[in-house]
Parts: sequence; structure tokens; C-alpha cells
Amino acid sequence: MTGGLDGKVVVVSGGSSGIGLAVARRVAREGGAVVIGARRTGPGKHAVAAIRDEGGRALFVPADATVEEDAAALVDAAVDGFGRLDGAVNNAGGVRATGPLHELDADEWRAEVDHNLTSVFFGLKYQVPAILEVGGGSIVNNASLAGVTGVPGLAAYSAAKHGVVGLTRSVALEHATAGVRINALVTGNVDTPLYRRLLDADPDGPLPGEQPNPTRRAATPDEVASLVAYLLGDATTFITGAALPIDGGSTAS
Repeated sequence: MTGGLDGKVVVVSGGSSGIGLAVARRVAREGGAVVIGARRTGPGKHAVAAIRDEGGRALFVPADATVEEDAAALVDAAVDGFGRLDGAVNNAGGVRATGPLHELDADEWRAEVDHNLTSVFFGLKYQVPAILEVGGGSIVNNASLAGVTGVPGLAAYSAAKHGVVGLTRSVALEHATAGVRINALVTGNVDTPLYRRLLDADPDGPLPGEQPNPTRRAATPDEVASLVAYLLGDATTFITGAALPIDGGSTAS
């Protein structure tokens, strides 16, 4: 443990795999306590067990980020279990509806927006008051590259992620003088189970071909977790309302 987040309590939605799991483990390794929320109980409990085996502090709460009561329960678990809430990572999300926009039905559109945008709204609604109670802290929302660029065939997903960036900036301004920092990540292609499913790639093998960014590779979840941990810590108290790219140079080209 490096101690960079020593004593801090952080909730992570979508924390049982991929980026969320890497973030949860990084928080614990840096001395923080983490509350993992995820829909799948088995992977969630396994994640907590792995963190505890490494000497970290962690709790798992079965939670669907699109359900308001579950978002509230995550925050309650942090306060009840560890006494406070200092930070949050709203990472739950993913691609559900693909194809040309005119072929999507209304239910597919609503599901995509609920999964990727409304979930962040519910998280912020309960995280911000709890963080205000302890005098401030940091929230990181995963917006993805689709939050600042268009993606053919993923119009609903891109619209929702653009909404995450706008939501992040607006709520950050609401609390800028109260010490609650809220930022969005513009993540490019990251080697996660979701990314491999989108590519139809072997879950355990090398990714096919060169990756679509100037570095010609996909990021690892741990690389993203490093940036998230930095934003959650006390060295970034003047960063808020930002959409920060971690995309291998994609938005620069």
C-alpha cells in the first residue's frame, strides 16, 4: 500500500470487473476503504475477497446503478461500514444498443440512457451530500471517448456519455466552493471484458490487430486506475469540472 488515499472511503459502481475492479483494488492498495457496487453477486464477492486477502478494507453491496434505491444503499453502506464518504467513482455503464439510430426502438434508447447517464445522476444525488458532510472530496465519472466524439452505430451510447460530461461540469460548478470536486474521464479503448466482447475477441488472448489510437494499443485497466486514484487524492484539489482524456492520443488526432 502506498498510502496516497490513506483513511479515505470510496464507493465504486460497476466495481466487480474491468476498470471498476482495477480502481477498487488501487484504492485499497493506497490505504483507502472501498465499497464495491455491482449487479453480479459472485464477481462482487470475489473482488472483495481478493482485496481483503491483500490486506485491504472492502465491502460489497449488490446494486444496480440504474435503481435509485441501490445508489442510496451504496452510500449508506460506506457511511455505516466505514464512518464516512470521501470519494466516488461512477463507473457502471456499457453498450447495449448498437446499429443505426433509426433502427433503435424507444425502449432500447431509454435503456441505454438509463444505463449510462441516469445511473450517474442517481450516484451523484446521494454521493454529493455525504461528501459535503465531511467537508469535501472527489467524484470521478466514466464518460469514455464517446462523451466527446461521435461514434457511428453507437448514437444512443454516445448521447448518454455526452450527457455525463455535461452533468459532470454542471454539478461541479454547483459545489466548486464547497470542496467537492467532480470530474469526468474520457477513456479510450481499454482492455476490459466489455471491450473484448465488442471486438468479439478471445477473453484470454491478445487483442487482434493494431488498436484505433496513436499508441496502437489498448490501455490496461490499471493505467486508468492510476489516474482515478490521483484524482481521488489530495494532490488534485484544483481540478474540477474537467473532462480528462486517457485515450492514447485519440482526441489529439
